[in-house]
Amino acid sequence: MQHISDDGTVYERQGAGPTILLVHGLGLNRNMWQWLMPDLLPHFDVISFDLFGHGDSPKPPSPPSLTLFSSQISTIIKAVGAETAAIVGFSLGGMIVRRFACDYPNFTSGIAILHSPHKRTQLERKAVLKRVKQVEQFGPEATIDSALKRWFTSRFQSKNPNIMNLIREWILSNDPTTYSLIYRVLAEGDEELISTIQNIACPTFIMTGQNDYGNSPDMAINMANAMRDTHLNILPGLKHMALVEAPNKFNPPLISFLKTLLKVK
Repeated sequence: MQHISDDGTVYERQGAGPTILLVHGLGLNRNMWQWLMPDLLPHFDVISFDLFGHGDSPKPPSPPSLTLFSSQISTIIKAVGAETAAIVGFSLGGMIVRRFACDYPNFTSGIAILHSPHKRTQLERKAVLKRVKQVEQFGPEATIDSALKRWFTSRFQSKNPNIMNLIREWILSNDPTTYSLIYRVLAEGDEELISTIQNIACPTFIMTGQNDYGNSPDMAINMANAMRDTHLNILPGLKHMALVEAPNKFNPPLISFLKTLLKVK
């Protein structure tokens, strides 16, 4: 069922059990979790929502930042009356959940960081800032083709044109100005997290694809080494959108972590 929180955030709540909240990536929306939901709903109370500037939620009420999106999560948790939640974040969402775990440790039972950047090299930062400038100049459509090549294997792209078109539609539905501002948060926000993630004390699951070059295994390993209680999983042969391309490989390790964390049989 669809709900709207006090700040205008549109969210859905489904299932029953311990609470899990899902945070999508840049340019996407709460529908990106449709490939994960069948494995979550039998076990958990699942909350999915649209970040400010995405999907059905309003534009950001102040300049976009990880702190703003972290606060958005806290508003939802209070709205549903949950004492704590496991927070799962993909890409930009994985940065937001790190910020949230630092800002609201008492609300956080654990976090999952999926395909998310950490401590980019100079070359990696140069590449992502180049994409930000393209989006600022030409809008979301400027980087879609290159994004799909980074996100999916060529074989999956060629065999699934309907999914490619769906993701194109999601990205193109974003307001160009807002999208470019949030893209810059994705490009630069990892810097503020480098010195703070060591303070995250809750259990943490970190996963990425072997061939997710923008959110690489090296990033995931370095992140895990910088944190206290981590569980690391690298998906062989997969890229950024492993959730969509291979849910049979993506879902089981994440579900296993969440069930152990929240003591679900």
